[in-house]
Amino acid sequence: MTNIREARILILATNGFEQSELVVPRDELRKAGAKVDVASPDGKPIRGWKLKDWGDTIPVDLKIPEANPADYDALVLPGGQINPDQLRINQDAMRIVRSFVDQQKVIAAICHGPWLLIEADAVRGRDVTSYKSIRTDVVNAGGRWCDKQVVTDKGMITSRSPDDLPAFVSKIIEEIEEGHHTRRNAA
Repeated sequence: MTNIREARILILATNGFEQSELVVPRDELRKAGAKVDVASPDGKPIRGWKLKDWGDTIPVDLKIPEANPADYDALVLPGGQINPDQLRINQDAMRIVRSFVDQQKVIAAICHGPWLLIEADAVRGRDVTSYKSIRTDVVNAGGRWCDKQVVTDKGMITSRSPDDLPAFVSKIIEEIEEGHHTRRNAA
């Protein structure tokens, strides 16, 4: 078990992340006591997408290629359409996602963030939710799509949209504190 105050959490993002889907988990997890690092492809600040236009620019802690999955207890993948679409073709980002999957560490993806899990072949045979527009992508990748605010399966947490952020963050804390996940289902 890992106390949230001792947890290290990595957020992968690039320009075009959905503003609230990065900022809310980052800030709430930090308030809970976790050390949260944001990594971007080049380590430079990134700009969010807020509703129908560009949002705020946020600072970044490190470059994605410099992030060592062994240093972290959990991975957070914010959505937006642009952000996960760019990251799923980034070899370094996908190396990190696959490492978290292989190590059965907590992974939390919201909105379009599950595109990275699909690319890593991590949804096959699992219960998953996402933004409704990528439901078919989840199903075609072998996932069992559920229309719920938060779905957890073997330490993999998924949510649909910014409306689900309170449940999403709460479930991240719960799963981190439960510890390492073996091949089991959790609801």
